[in-house]
Amino acid sequence: MRQHQHTNSVPKLDSGILALLQPEPEERILDIGCGMGEYMAGMASAGALPTGIDLSEKMLERARLKYPHLDFQMKDICHYRTEVPYDAVFSNAVLHWIQDAPAVARSIWLALRDGGRFVAEFAGYGNVGVLVAAMKQELIARGYEWKGRNPWYHPTIGEYASLLEQTGFRVVFAQHFDKPTALKGNMGVKDWMDSFAHYFFPDLSSTEKIAIYQAIEDQVKPQLYHEGRWVLDTSRIQIVAIKDI
Repeated sequence: MRQHQHTNSVPKLDSGILALLQPEPEERILDIGCGMGEYMAGMASAGALPTGIDLSEKMLERARLKYPHLDFQMKDICHYRTEVPYDAVFSNAVLHWIQDAPAVARSIWLALRDGGRFVAEFAGYGNVGVLVAAMKQELIARGYEWKGRNPWYHPTIGEYASLLEQTGFRVVFAQHFDKPTALKGNMGVKDWMDSFAHYFFPDLSSTEKIAIYQAIEDQVKPQLYHEGRWVLDTSRIQIVAIKDI
């Protein structure tokens, strides 16, 4: 299970998911899966007081070196509890890695003060659907069981909004949108699977992996290879919810 994401520079406060968060001076904000801390640095630049949690000690060590003035902790959001509630809880590109969504929602609800807000973006239903379908097809064709391989949580917007409502939130904003992602440089689908989808192939030998990666790439090329580059069929959910008083 991963609880981190990668960015290269401090995001702008008036764009993307931080624009939905709108951090205010002196606000206490919890960043779930804070990674290298770039989003926390953005919050701090607005005068907020962020705390970041992540499961990767290596990532947190790098974050502490880069932003020694910020508060980073190695914690699992599924079991996270705090004595002093937060004004906001934030997460970007992390929640799709955590399958126990009810535990996450409960932890977030408990971490917020009454009237506090939860703002997140993560991969939604249909994310990299072309690739997942090809992986499933090729594994089954080679005699492998499919069940239990997919590590991702990709809910529909209805499923996720309902989960938050059942937890006690009032969902005030929700959208599910396609966000095609071009792979950088010479990176191909095989490289991407090596980095992000190796969880699907833990029981395959390296020789088998090479063969199945090639078969998958050949299968998805007509849909995902455009004008000399690979573009993945990624989709995202953005959500803003309030802990009702």
